[in-house]
Amino acid sequence: MDALPVYHGKISRETGERLLGAAGKDGSYLIRDSETVSGVYCLCVLCKGFVYTYRLCQTDGGSWSAETAPGVQKRLFRKIKNLIVAYHKPGQGLAMPLLYPVYKENNYTTSRPMTGNGGDSGEDYLFMHPAS
Repeated sequence: MDALPVYHGKISRETGERLLGAAGKDGSYLIRDSETVSGVYCLCVLCKGFVYTYRLCQTDGGSWSAETAPGVQKRLFRKIKNLIVAYHKPGQGLAMPLLYPVYKENNYTTSRPMTGNGGDSGEDYLFMHPAS
């Protein structure tokens, strides 16, 4: 996780909201540690002046998932960066697609539009089917 430029580590919810508000663009996003659940991360995205927070969890097998809107099929990704790429698209269960990463760089942040997909197809995910 530390290698991700959008990962801000142990910052408070309020600090994350302030950083996203300063970015000022719908679709700005960052990842931070959860304040309430150890070992869980929060994907925070700005949409119409509000910050929506989604938990990111890693399974025992190493796959990643995001808690999204009810009724949206849970998806598992082999890599966290593939999860991020998949949520660039609308209609994936987030309030807003992930458009503008808020990078952590030497104690300051920047926001730049996403270009390309970092060399990954973004299709490196697994479908999770409900237990029978």
